[in-house]
Amino acid sequence: MFENLTSKFERAFKVLKGQGQITEINVAETLKEVRRALLDADVSFNTAKDFTTRVKEKAIGRNVLTSISPGQLLTKICHEELIELMGGEQTEINIKGNPGIILMAGLQGSGKTTHSGKLANYLKTKKGKNPLLVACDVYRPAAIDQLHVLGEQLGIEVYSNKEEKDPVKIAKDAIAFAKSKSFNVVIVDTAGRLAIDEAMMNEIAEIKKTINPSETLFVVDAMTGQDAVNTAKTFNERINFDGVILTKLDGDTRGGAALSIKSVVDKPIKFVGTGEKMDALDVFYPARMADRILGMGDVVSLVEKAQEQYDEVEAKKLQKKIAQNKFDFDDFYAQLQQIKKMGNVKDLMGMIPGMGKAMKNVDIDENAFKGIEAIIQSMTPKERAQPDILNVSRKTRIANGSGTNLTEVNKLIKQFTETKKVMHMMSNKKNMANMMRQMKGMGGQMPM
Repeated sequence: MFENLTSKFERAFKVLKGQGQITEINVAETLKEVRRALLDADVSFNTAKDFTTRVKEKAIGRNVLTSISPGQLLTKICHEELIELMGGEQTEINIKGNPGIILMAGLQGSGKTTHSGKLANYLKTKKGKNPLLVACDVYRPAAIDQLHVLGEQLGIEVYSNKEEKDPVKIAKDAIAFAKSKSFNVVIVDTAGRLAIDEAMMNEIAEIKKTINPSETLFVVDAMTGQDAVNTAKTFNERINFDGVILTKLDGDTRGGAALSIKSVVDKPIKFVGTGEKMDALDVFYPARMADRILGMGDVVSLVEKAQEQYDEVEAKKLQKKIAQNKFDFDDFYAQLQQIKKMGNVKDLMGMIPGMGKAMKNVDIDENAFKGIEAIIQSMTPKERAQPDILNVSRKTRIANGSGTNLTEVNKLIKQFTETKKVMHMMSNKKNMANMMRQMKGMGGQMPM
């Protein structure tokens, strides 16, 4: 996500390295690189120009404290301006009403139906709502069936009427149905349309007028860059939507749409799609996105993802096992599953400050855990609970059963043993105190 933009920002700030102060000359050279980085990211010329002008006005004449460098100060100013460019504060979705009505709009192929399902899942699991999905795409073959499949996967009811060809009537009837069945949120999935298709634009305008939604969301593909921004502008002029869902952000290495939409359309990005799974929908936080663009990581989002998978009861059981040095391969396997639920591993690593740059050219296979899982699954319950009994004969059988080799099995067992040892040591306060004293005795330096 934003890899190209991040590296170009880093290169721009290097211009100020070694400079004692910010001057009109060196800031102009840096901001020339920043403007080029934004244009390469498919940000519109006017937006890029306005951004660098504001940064320059803030930077010139600013006193540089002795504790920070000019490069750090300009990074801070760019960070503030990026946040402002993307909307400043995070904007909540409006689901007020009985029921709250959300109208989904967008181009053909933008991911509207999928993200209707994702949004319903988000409101159900994160907000405790009882959503109803409504299939109003009467044109695309199998669109209604697709929504029903998603609803079944998520345990969310779908309202449809294949006999009715008027989407306005379907939407109206669905809301009456929702009221009679106590659904408190209705998400209306409409047909994808081309901005230039006058009849289809009139249709969605009529749907909006009839159902009077509390929230109208425009779904757009981030990877289309400036085209996404232009399309958003055209749609907004016709239906005056309330916010944007930016899809495929995980595949967008440029970032032009995320950076431009708010300034061009003056409507906030409310959600971003970050993967194919139905829980891969994140609330959009401008400050966190600015952190990531400038290579500062996103620890808050990482912690939130971890907390979503956190089970307090299981955590206490695990803590007790670690303290008693009884952590086994079943526990190890369970922890792997928790990590996998958090999302794309490379994306998670990029949330750690400083790791984004380190991970740039590292190709992490999403199936990286499969070999480890196969080895653990090839162990007997007794072997998983008592790793000490794993002799050469057992290891050979495990290697054959998992489709790996003896070297890989030995490597995993060694890593597990070392992890177990460190976890046990860290669970003991006395051991930790001794370790801290030893580090202090070495002048706080860890041996290399």
